[in-house]
Amino acid sequence: KLIEISLRSYGGKILKAKNGVDAVRISKDHPELDLIMMDIRLPEMNGYEATRRIREFNKEVIIIAQTAYGLANERDNALAAGCDDYISKPIKREDLLKMMNTYFL
Repeated sequence: KLIEISLRSYGGKILKAKNGVDAVRISKDHPELDLIMMDIRLPEMNGYEATRRIREFNKEVIIIAQTAYGLANERDNALAAGCDDYISKPIKREDLLKMMNTYFL
């Protein structure tokens, strides 16, 4: 909910995926997307694989990995999969907004 509230200040529409397969489908159906907040632990297809598949048809969208598991290699794995950035949960609003400003201001 925090992410949704924080991102509303940037305007636009927020679409939600239930799983990794859904995330890839939504991304294909909406090539105008500017940002994907990709949860790493998704059912059916994890966030790494969903990111790799999205990158096959969309190299421009900003993808930020998010995970509750702040393991040392999570950031490296996210970047290797094609994510532009990484943020660990619990997400602090200030950190998220600072990251958004990096990409959208």
